Amino acid sequence: MAQVLDAVLAQQAPWPFEVLVVDSGSSDGSVALAQGKGVRTLSIAPADFGHGRTRNYLASLSSGEFLVFITQDARPADAHWLRRLVEGCDSAPDVAGAFGPHRAHPGARLVTQRELAEHFAGFGGELSRVRMEDADRFEREPGYRQWLHFFSNNNSCLRRTVWEKLPFPDVMFAEDQTWMLAAIKAGHAKAFVPEAAVYHSHDFGVWETLQRNFDEASSFQRDFGYRVQPSLARALASSVLLARRDARWMRQAGDRGASWLKHCVYMGGIELARTLGQFLGTRHRQLPLWLVGVISRDQSLQRGRAA
Repeated sequence: MAQVLDAVLAQQAPWPFEVLVVDSGSSDGSVALAQGKGVRTLSIAPADFGHGRTRNYLASLSSGEFLVFITQDARPADAHWLRRLVEGCDSAPDVAGAFGPHRAHPGARLVTQRELAEHFAGFGGELSRVRMEDADRFEREPGYRQWLHFFSNNNSCLRRTVWEKLPFPDVMFAEDQTWMLAAIKAGHAKAFVPEAAVYHSHDFGVWETLQRNFDEASSFQRDFGYRVQPSLARALASSVLLARRDARWMRQAGDRGASWLKHCVYMGGIELARTLGQFLGTRHRQLPLWLVGVISRDQSLQRGRAA
């Protein structure tokens, strides 16, 4: 938290900016830390937290023309992050929001580094803007639709006038992508700003990986109509393909012998957890509520805040 705040407060921009923090029940001294740095800090009850609801609350308290969101575990990569992100959002009048890439934290495992690099490389190496230009393709091709609505509030900027008409939806997960889908359907554009990077990555363990992918697949099924893993057979096959990919990446990076084998076994478990989480998330409506409460990482975190 301290490093994130220091990096945000050190941003170099040609205009003044305000920094607001909302805390939903932390017990690690974050509130005192933020207040000690002169940052306006709001506290809400853990039960009142919602990914979209809380961001709408923050936005309502701000006064700027552009709304920039960053999470407590995403650190700006340099002192020009804020300026570049806002300039990207302001690069055309129809841009509703802009986002930048995530880089793996130093020391993150190789597969995490490679996945993030390849994912964000898919959006290009220069400032770009996209909008729905083919409505038939948008309805017909889920991949094209997902590419258009991908958005991340770990590192985002919204045009205030668009947010006022389209506030974040009050959903359990993926409020950012749900919001961008609505913005794209309303005729707005999305900007990608490759130079506005943040360090944000997670080396989840096996159980956390299953939980995270359960939440994501549940959201995709519930709010977008996607079936990420429609069958157990496909989920198992996908885990094998991903494990083979990871083994290849580690070998390309110079991992050899017993170390390579150990890492392959571990990543095999990670990939199996990923695809099983996706399978269970796709079928979340068929699971008992108590089991959903156990599997869901988001619900587990909510219970932890409340406790």
